[in-house]
Amino acid sequence: MFGIGELTILLLVIVAVLAVKRLPDLVRSAGKAARILKSEKQALKDEGRSESEGGGSSPSAPRVIRGEATERDTTP
Repeated sequence: MFGIGELTILLLVIVAVLAVKRLPDLVRSAGKAARILKSEKQALKDEGRSESEGGGSSPSAPRVIRGEATERDTTP
């Protein structure tokens, strides 16, 4: 029978093999999320700067974050 150590190693190998297919999607999603967070942080900084310079009474125009549409490969 297998011990705990062998089962743990086997489980890690199985997870690694299955994760290889999804890893590029995860990295791409993490990169997009980081870019969005960075742009939002910069927008908040700019908004705070413009309000402190005098007159923040007018509502600001909505911000649009441009993205790109990609096609997913749905074949198994």
